[in-house]
Amino acid sequence: MANLRLRSDIIDEVLIRLSASTTLGYYTDTILNNWETQSHQWAAGFRKWPFTEARVSTTYASLVTDEDGLLRGEYPEGFKADSIRYLTIGGKKLDKKNIFKFRQFIEDNPDDDEKIYSDFGRNYYINPKVDLSGTIMVWGQYTPAADITDENELTVFSGYEPDGNEAIVLEMLSYSMLREKKTQESIAYHKKATELLDIIWKRVTDEQFAYQSTDDDGMFKRIDVLGGALREDTLKRDQWY
Repeated sequence: MANLRLRSDIIDEVLIRLSASTTLGYYTDTILNNWETQSHQWAAGFRKWPFTEARVSTTYASLVTDEDGLLRGEYPEGFKADSIRYLTIGGKKLDKKNIFKFRQFIEDNPDDDEKIYSDFGRNYYINPKVDLSGTIMVWGQYTPAADITDENELTVFSGYEPDGNEAIVLEMLSYSMLREKKTQESIAYHKKATELLDIIWKRVTDEQFAYQSTDDDGMFKRIDVLGGALREDTLKRDQWY
Protein backbone atom coordinates (compact mmCIF):
# COMPACT_ATOMS: atom_id res chain seq x y z
CA MET A 1 0.00 0.00 0.00
CA ALA A 2 1.33 3.41 -0.90
CA ASN A 3 2.31 5.89 1.79
CA LEU A 4 -0.83 8.01 1.87
CA ARG A 5 -0.77 11.02 4.16
CA LEU A 6 -1.40 14.18 2.18
CA ARG A 7 -4.23 15.13 -0.15
CA SER A 8 -1.72 15.15 -2.99
CA ASP A 9 -0.65 11.59 -2.11
CA ILE A 10 -4.24 10.40 -2.36
CA ILE A 11 -4.93 12.13 -5.67
CA ASP A 12 -1.65 10.86 -7.17
CA GLU A 13 -2.49 7.33 -6.07
CA VAL A 14 -5.89 7.52 -7.77
CA LEU A 15 -4.26 8.64 -11.01
CA ILE A 16 -1.71 5.82 -10.81
CA ARG A 17 -4.41 3.19 -10.36
CA LEU A 18 -6.39 4.69 -13.22
CA SER A 19 -3.26 4.95 -15.37
CA ALA A 20 -4.48 8.42 -16.17
CA SER A 21 -3.17 11.94 -16.21
CA THR A 22 -4.88 15.27 -15.62
CA THR A 23 -3.40 16.42 -18.94
CA LEU A 24 -5.89 14.15 -20.71
CA GLY A 25 -8.68 16.47 -19.67
CA TYR A 26 -10.97 13.65 -18.57
CA TYR A 27 -9.75 13.83 -14.97
CA THR A 28 -9.10 17.49 -14.32
CA ASP A 29 -7.58 18.92 -11.16
CA THR A 30 -10.97 20.38 -10.27
CA ILE A 31 -12.71 17.03 -10.60
CA LEU A 32 -10.08 15.20 -8.56
CA ASN A 33 -10.05 17.85 -5.83
CA ASN A 34 -13.83 17.68 -5.57
CA TRP A 35 -13.77 13.90 -5.42
CA GLU A 36 -11.12 13.94 -2.72
CA THR A 37 -13.13 16.44 -0.66
CA GLN A 38 -16.35 14.43 -1.00
CA SER A 39 -14.63 11.13 -0.23
CA HIS A 40 -12.77 12.60 2.73
CA GLN A 41 -15.95 14.00 4.26
CA TRP A 42 -17.80 10.76 3.60
CA ALA A 43 -15.10 8.68 5.30
CA ALA A 44 -14.73 11.16 8.19
CA GLY A 45 -18.47 11.00 8.86
CA PHE A 46 -18.79 7.24 8.36
CA ARG A 47 -18.41 6.62 12.10
CA LYS A 48 -18.00 8.71 15.24
CA TRP A 49 -14.23 8.45 15.06
CA PRO A 50 -12.21 9.43 18.16
CA PHE A 51 -10.09 11.68 15.93
CA THR A 52 -13.13 13.76 14.90
CA GLU A 53 -14.03 14.54 18.49
CA ALA A 54 -13.59 18.14 19.57
CA ARG A 55 -13.90 20.46 22.55
CA VAL A 56 -14.80 24.10 21.96
CA SER A 57 -15.23 26.93 24.43
CA THR A 58 -17.09 30.22 24.27
CA THR A 59 -18.21 32.87 26.73
CA TYR A 60 -21.51 32.94 28.57
CA ALA A 61 -22.01 36.42 27.13
CA SER A 62 -22.17 34.90 23.63
CA LEU A 63 -25.60 33.44 24.40
CA VAL A 64 -28.69 35.33 23.31
CA THR A 65 -32.18 35.32 24.77
CA ASP A 66 -34.64 34.17 22.13
CA GLU A 67 -38.29 35.12 21.71
CA ASP A 68 -39.32 32.37 24.14
CA GLY A 69 -37.01 33.62 26.87
CA LEU A 70 -34.54 30.75 26.47
CA LEU A 71 -30.78 31.18 26.42
CA ARG A 72 -29.60 30.10 22.99
CA GLY A 73 -26.15 29.41 21.60
CA GLU A 74 -25.05 28.40 18.13
CA TYR A 75 -23.34 25.09 17.49
CA PRO A 76 -19.59 25.54 16.99
CA GLU A 77 -18.58 25.77 13.35
CA GLY A 78 -18.04 22.31 11.86
CA PHE A 79 -19.89 20.49 14.67
CA LYS A 80 -22.45 17.95 13.51
CA ALA A 81 -26.06 18.59 14.43
CA ASP A 82 -27.17 16.88 17.67
CA SER A 83 -23.58 15.90 18.43
CA ILE A 84 -22.95 17.84 21.66
CA ARG A 85 -22.56 15.14 24.28
CA TYR A 86 -21.30 17.12 27.24
CA LEU A 87 -21.70 20.78 28.19
CA THR A 88 -20.40 22.76 31.16
CA ILE A 89 -20.68 26.37 32.28
CA GLY A 90 -17.93 27.60 34.57
CA GLY A 91 -16.87 23.99 35.06
CA LYS A 92 -20.34 22.86 36.17
CA LYS A 93 -21.99 20.08 34.16
CA LEU A 94 -25.47 20.49 32.71
CA ASP A 95 -27.71 17.50 31.96
CA LYS A 96 -28.93 17.06 28.39
CA LYS A 97 -32.67 16.67 27.87
CA ASN A 98 -34.93 15.94 24.92
CA ILE A 99 -35.94 19.29 23.42
CA PHE A 100 -39.66 18.70 23.95
CA LYS A 101 -39.20 17.55 27.56
CA PHE A 102 -36.89 20.51 28.08
CA ARG A 103 -39.48 23.01 26.83
CA GLN A 104 -42.19 21.38 28.91
CA PHE A 105 -40.03 21.56 32.03
CA ILE A 106 -39.33 25.28 31.48
CA GLU A 107 -43.04 25.93 30.98
CA ASP A 108 -44.09 23.97 34.07
CA ASN A 109 -41.24 25.20 36.28
CA PRO A 110 -40.43 28.77 35.20
CA ASP A 111 -38.42 29.55 38.33
CA ASP A 112 -36.53 26.26 38.65
CA ASP A 113 -32.73 26.64 38.33
CA GLU A 114 -32.06 23.00 37.40
CA LYS A 115 -28.87 22.67 35.36
CA ILE A 116 -30.27 21.36 32.08
CA TYR A 117 -29.87 22.07 28.38
CA SER A 118 -31.06 20.72 25.04
CA ASP A 119 -30.40 21.23 21.36
CA PHE A 120 -32.40 21.55 18.20
CA GLY A 121 -31.07 21.97 14.70
CA ARG A 122 -27.86 23.96 14.88
CA ASN A 123 -28.57 25.59 18.26
CA TYR A 124 -28.37 24.56 21.89
CA TYR A 125 -30.66 25.90 24.62
CA ILE A 126 -29.94 26.43 28.31
CA ASN A 127 -32.36 26.82 31.19
CA PRO A 128 -32.41 30.62 31.63
CA LYS A 129 -32.65 30.27 35.40
CA VAL A 130 -29.38 28.36 35.89
CA ASP A 131 -27.24 30.14 38.45
CA LEU A 132 -24.01 29.78 36.50
CA SER A 133 -21.58 31.98 34.63
CA GLY A 134 -18.18 31.79 32.99
CA THR A 135 -16.84 29.77 30.09
CA ILE A 136 -19.16 27.46 28.19
CA MET A 137 -17.39 24.29 27.13
CA VAL A 138 -18.91 21.78 24.72
CA TRP A 139 -17.68 18.33 23.71
CA GLY A 140 -18.91 16.82 20.46
CA GLN A 141 -18.23 15.56 16.95
CA TYR A 142 -17.12 17.69 14.03
CA THR A 143 -16.89 17.31 10.28
CA PRO A 144 -13.48 18.42 9.02
CA ALA A 145 -13.36 21.35 6.66
CA ALA A 146 -11.31 20.79 3.51
CA ASP A 147 -8.99 23.32 1.89
CA ILE A 148 -8.76 22.16 -1.72
CA THR A 149 -6.04 24.75 -2.38
CA ASP A 150 -3.67 23.04 0.07
CA GLU A 151 -2.16 19.92 -1.47
CA ASN A 152 -0.13 19.27 1.69
CA GLU A 153 -3.17 19.09 3.93
CA LEU A 154 -3.47 15.96 6.08
CA THR A 155 -6.68 13.97 6.36
CA VAL A 156 -8.35 13.14 9.67
CA PHE A 157 -6.92 9.63 9.35
CA SER A 158 -3.29 10.66 8.82
CA GLY A 159 -1.27 9.86 11.92
CA TYR A 160 -4.11 7.87 13.46
CA GLU A 161 -5.53 5.26 11.10
CA PRO A 162 -3.72 5.53 7.74
CA ASP A 163 -5.89 2.75 6.30
CA GLY A 164 -8.63 5.36 6.25
CA ASN A 165 -6.76 7.17 3.48
CA GLU A 166 -6.86 3.98 1.44
CA ALA A 167 -10.63 4.01 1.89
CA ILE A 168 -10.68 7.56 0.50
CA VAL A 169 -8.75 6.36 -2.55
CA LEU A 170 -11.21 3.51 -3.07
CA GLU A 171 -14.18 5.86 -2.82
CA MET A 172 -12.61 8.20 -5.36
CA LEU A 173 -12.13 5.24 -7.68
CA SER A 174 -15.81 4.46 -7.20
CA TYR A 175 -16.63 7.98 -8.43
CA SER A 176 -14.34 7.53 -11.43
CA MET A 177 -16.08 4.30 -12.41
CA LEU A 178 -19.42 6.08 -12.32
CA ARG A 179 -17.99 8.74 -14.60
CA GLU A 180 -16.96 5.99 -17.00
CA LYS A 181 -20.44 4.44 -16.66
CA LYS A 182 -19.06 1.26 -15.09
CA THR A 183 -21.72 0.81 -12.45
CA GLN A 184 -20.71 -2.59 -11.12
CA GLU A 185 -17.06 -1.57 -10.74
CA SER A 186 -18.22 1.57 -8.92
CA ILE A 187 -20.30 -0.48 -6.50
CA ALA A 188 -17.37 -2.85 -5.92
CA TYR A 189 -14.96 -0.02 -5.05
CA HIS A 190 -17.49 1.59 -2.71
CA LYS A 191 -18.06 -1.77 -0.99
CA LYS A 192 -14.30 -2.19 -0.48
CA ALA A 193 -14.06 1.32 1.00
CA THR A 194 -16.94 0.60 3.36
CA GLU A 195 -15.47 -2.73 4.45
CA LEU A 196 -12.11 -1.11 5.16
CA LEU A 197 -13.71 1.58 7.32
CA ASP A 198 -15.65 -1.12 9.18
CA ILE A 199 -12.35 -2.89 9.93
CA ILE A 200 -10.89 0.34 11.30
CA TRP A 201 -13.99 0.88 13.42
CA LYS A 202 -13.67 -2.64 14.82
CA ARG A 203 -10.11 -1.82 15.92
CA VAL A 204 -11.35 1.37 17.57
CA THR A 205 -14.13 -0.37 19.49
CA ASP A 206 -11.79 -3.19 20.52
CA GLU A 207 -9.54 -0.59 22.15
CA GLN A 208 -12.45 0.89 24.08
CA PHE A 209 -13.08 -2.26 26.10
CA ALA A 210 -11.08 -0.86 29.02
CA TYR A 211 -13.50 2.03 29.60
CA GLN A 212 -15.11 1.55 33.00
CA SER A 213 -18.22 3.09 34.46
CA THR A 214 -18.18 5.04 37.69
CA ASP A 215 -20.11 3.83 40.72
CA ASP A 216 -22.87 6.41 40.29
CA ASP A 217 -23.69 5.51 36.68
CA GLY A 218 -27.21 4.33 36.00
CA MET A 219 -30.68 5.43 35.09
CA PHE A 220 -31.90 5.80 38.67
CA LYS A 221 -30.40 6.96 41.93
CA ARG A 222 -30.51 4.46 44.77
CA ILE A 223 -33.08 5.35 47.44
CA ASP A 224 -33.40 4.25 51.05
CA VAL A 225 -37.03 3.13 50.96
CA LEU A 226 -37.49 3.19 54.73
CA GLY A 227 -35.80 6.52 55.31
CA GLY A 228 -37.03 8.17 52.15
CA ALA A 229 -33.63 9.64 51.34
CA LEU A 230 -31.08 9.07 48.60
CA ARG A 231 -28.56 6.40 49.47
CA GLU A 232 -25.64 8.81 49.10
CA ASP A 233 -27.31 11.09 51.64
CA THR A 234 -27.75 8.38 54.25
CA LEU A 235 -24.42 6.59 53.91
CA LYS A 236 -21.49 8.86 54.69
CA ARG A 237 -17.83 8.00 54.91
CA ASP A 238 -16.68 7.39 58.50
CA GLN A 239 -20.19 8.11 59.85
CA TRP A 240 -19.79 5.46 62.57
CA TYR A 241 -16.61 6.98 64.02
